[in-house]
Amino acid sequence: MRLFDLIPVPYRLLANSLLLTALASGSAALAWQVQDWRYGQRLAEQARLQTETLNQLAQLAATQQQAEQDKRLALEQRLSASEQTHYRVLSDAQRDQGRLRDRLATADLRLSVLLDATVAAGNDSVSATTATSGVVHGPSRAHLDPAHAQRIIGITDAGDQGLIALAACQAYAKEVSTPK
Repeated sequence: MRLFDLIPVPYRLLANSLLLTALASGSAALAWQVQDWRYGQRLAEQARLQTETLNQLAQLAATQQQAEQDKRLALEQRLSASEQTHYRVLSDAQRDQGRLRDRLATADLRLSVLLDATVAAGNDSVSATTATSGVVHGPSRAHLDPAHAQRIIGITDAGDQGLIALAACQAYAKEVSTPK
């Protein structure tokens, strides 16, 4: 005889039902544990994929930012070169104007204007005679007073500076607006 046979039937039924309940709850717990492991693995995989995606996006953003910085640096270098060129042109023009003013002040150079040959003498026209002696071939010319010549040089100097500044502004606008 077995030990199990000695136990009365109601107790055996109770023992069987307790055993089945224990087995059922153990298998349910085991099923929950397996499901927890599977979901945990899935969540870990999703977290890893998300981390990789974020890293790729960060690298892409860093690459784009570096490209934009390189473009900006190249533009700044081109603008600096253009500015140096225009500054050199302006300083050369100012130096030439200064030399011209100096030559006019020392009477080393005299400004003269062409006279209209069709205007008759005596109509308040400027005399075509010059202070220098000699034979002058070509159209009639009149020398300007040195003070007036200085004023004319000053006006042309301001005009030259304006034109150089305009060229610099146009070059800047073109450089900035041209995508490269």
